[in-house]
Amino acid sequence: MPAIEVGRLCVKVYGREAGRKCVIVDIIDENFVLITGPKHVSGVRRRRANVDHIEPLDKKIEIPKGASDEEVEKALKEAGLLDFMRERIKPELSPI
Repeated sequence: MPAIEVGRLCVKVYGREAGRKCVIVDIIDENFVLITGPKHVSGVRRRRANVDHIEPLDKKIEIPKGASDEEVEKALKEAGLLDFMRERIKPELSPI
């Protein structure tokens, strides 16, 4: 299972959005990805994130690279994951 791929659901482990779930929308380079919640679903706005600040989950949705927030929300609804995305979890911080 490739951990960092478009459509992979993740949890933010650092920053003000720590504990919130997000979706990888695009891969910028080996250190950064573009993520979104979308904001009104999980509280994570569309932004660049360091791959060390997210923890991949075992769930994945089918979205095109660079998908809009509306496309991501539609894919989450079709997969039945909207309620899952709204749940906050306590992030497990690993020692650096």
